[in-house]
Amino acid sequence: MSKKKRAGKPPRQQTDERVGKSKKAVLAATYQLLTKSGLGGVSVDEVARLSGVAKTTIYRHWPSRESLLLDACSQLSSRPLVPDTGRLLTDLETLASGAAVRLQQPWATVMPSIIDAAERDKDLAELQSRIHSQMRGAFVAVIERAQERGELSRSHDARELVASILGPILYRRFFSRERLDEAFAKQVVNRALRNKE
Repeated sequence: MSKKKRAGKPPRQQTDERVGKSKKAVLAATYQLLTKSGLGGVSVDEVARLSGVAKTTIYRHWPSRESLLLDACSQLSSRPLVPDTGRLLTDLETLASGAAVRLQQPWATVMPSIIDAAERDKDLAELQSRIHSQMRGAFVAVIERAQERGELSRSHDARELVASILGPILYRRFFSRERLDEAFAKQVVNRALRNKE
């Protein structure tokens, strides 16, 4: 008489699920610490305490604090969708308003410490460059599309136009700390486009 197979998931699948669950808990704890106190406020001891995952397990997946920070930081931002309203003005207003909203989410509080650390750490510099590229990419795409359809002269440098939009938004978010809302974002876009006429 053959033995009945035990019900349930195979051991390998259970192991994979446990690993995935512990990694998720570690990254969530790291994210929480990052948004609370920046890169300097994250230690493996504190991540272990907050996540409930043993330090040995953390080090098994991330060989150093720096590799954990890089992994957590790389998940902070995502590339915005490229709008296509048919007009450059409304496309840029959509993107600028979205940037203003995203810059008020908890992950944005980490940006100053990433920018600071990027001065000394080439891996973080690459990460900071990637985040910047993601933020700028959608703007460049709608500007170049407007140039292709003749709405904006090809003599205008897309990157300069993006800087004239994102510059005031980033300044208001991280330096003056004045109100940052949709109305301000639209004003910035309108001013930047007027200056390009």
